Amino acid sequence: MPAPVALVSCAGARDNDTDLDLIVRALGDRGRVCEVVDWDDASVDWSRYSTAIVRSPWDYHRRYDEFLAWVDRVSALTVLHNPAGIIRWNTDKTYLAELGEAGIPVIPTTYVRGAEDLVLANDLIKGDVVVKPTVSAGSNNTERHRSAPAAAAAHVMSLVDAGMTAMVQPYQRFIDDNGETGMLYFNGEFSHAFRKGAILATGENTKNGLYVVEDIGPRAASEAERELGDAVIGHVTARFGTAPLYARVDVVRGSIGAPVLMELELAEPSLFLHTDPQAPARFASAVVARR
Repeated sequence: MPAPVALVSCAGARDNDTDLDLIVRALGDRGRVCEVVDWDDASVDWSRYSTAIVRSPWDYHRRYDEFLAWVDRVSALTVLHNPAGIIRWNTDKTYLAELGEAGIPVIPTTYVRGAEDLVLANDLIKGDVVVKPTVSAGSNNTERHRSAPAAAAAHVMSLVDAGMTAMVQPYQRFIDDNGETGMLYFNGEFSHAFRKGAILATGENTKNGLYVVEDIGPRAASEAERELGDAVIGHVTARFGTAPLYARVDVVRGSIGAPVLMELELAEPSLFLHTDPQAPARFASAVVARR
């Protein structure tokens, strides 16, 4: 019998990760035993697993350096998915700048690392903007500021003063009506799509929670959304020399009506397998195909 598969989570996320049970059952149907383990459990012997699949260590941003050290350590003991290089690149949202430079339409993003950068963002923060750190999960330290430049600037500088890089993006107004479209790819192949409702539509900001309750449902991705998703996956595959085991491409209708990339999730995204009856089987097949 093959060595077990580790599904990597954290103590605070297990009850909220709806994908775990579906993955365990789907891989069990293929003769693969899974164990859900916490990334920071010092008693775990990672070498006893055939692979470790990063699923829901949603507190990683609070201990980012420690998490990256864990990624490197586990990579030397077993096969990690997604690999360390992909996780390092993707857990800092400055990757959006690289994708934009590659010609992929992304939400315009201004990065602020100090007071001089904030001066350059002065006109932007006068409007309806979203401010967040580049290293975050679960909408932590994320706020929407509507024509409140003083509050936006204060938020930006609070992140910078805490040693973070802040990012400022114009709020995408079409998200209030249409939500986001998330597209899942397994081994570079499209699996399914889902709809996510707007988190910041009401103006109630979300800060410092490990998990955010989201409005999720099935959705058929449009042709334009699929083209964008395929382009993003193509870039990642070319950059790292292989398609990631799992990838989630979140897009939204932009200011000119065409889809733009909101976020690419390659580290610990919810896969929302429950939104497509065949998605758990597709994910399990992707895992088995890797070994």
